[in-house]
Amino acid sequence: AGRGLVPTPRALALRDRVSQLVQDAEEVLRPAGSIRLDTLERSFTLRSAEGFVESFGASLLARVGREAPGVRLRFVQKLDKDNVPLRDANVDLETGVVDDTTDPEVRVQALFYDRFVGVVRAGHALCRGRITPARYAAGRHVFVSRRGRSTGPMDDALKRLGLEREIATVVGGFSTALALARATDLVATVPERHTAILREGMHSFALPVDTPGFTVSMLWHPRFQADAAHRWFRGCVKEVCEEEPGRATPPPRPPASPKARRPSRRRRRSSRP
Repeated sequence: AGRGLVPTPRALALRDRVSQLVQDAEEVLRPAGSIRLDTLERSFTLRSAEGFVESFGASLLARVGREAPGVRLRFVQKLDKDNVPLRDANVDLETGVVDDTTDPEVRVQALFYDRFVGVVRAGHALCRGRITPARYAAGRHVFVSRRGRSTGPMDDALKRLGLEREIATVVGGFSTALALARATDLVATVPERHTAILREGMHSFALPVDTPGFTVSMLWHPRFQADAAHRWFRGCVKEVCEEEPGRATPPPRPPASPKARRPSRRRRRSSRP
């Protein structure tokens, strides 16, 4: 077509089968055994919902930089639950909640348990006193939904108590919800660990009604199951998520100079006979 090539119907019919054959061949020919992290040069793409990189990205970059300086990380936002990017090798690893829509073909490992909390700006009325279901429901709320819904498990729990909250606005992400709550009197309800850094400077509180928690997992395609470098990267992500979110490991302190170790004037004077 013009100066380019276009696939024939036969080529289109063979595309998926040939792709799988190439992936199988690469897996067979890939060297087995351990790897040298200090000489490893590779790029990993991690796909996650907003808040994950803000809370865990700094620690992950620090960990990878110490162990494998030749490795580059690429973070992309997860806008849906489709696992096609994993299957097409456009993404090496992604994080999320496993449910009935998750492709049964992918491999899964749990990272951490999370729960929802309420968040308001500093100085908000909900910063003071006991937060009852009625006080919580009386506020104006910002609701997070990537699918355009306007109710969720919290609304079902309030309904069982004969309460209903006012949803003032619906947004597509946690950072947007928190930005609005930070600048207004709106109440946001977001995952606790997933948004640790995004909530800094704001007031967070336990929800006054029982809502189900959830487990955040990492997912990858079976083609990388035995890949040594990929296995190392998965280990880095899991260990970083087990630490305090958003806190990169500080570099070691240099040894104190002799002058710094000298006792103070007061200490020297008191030690004289």
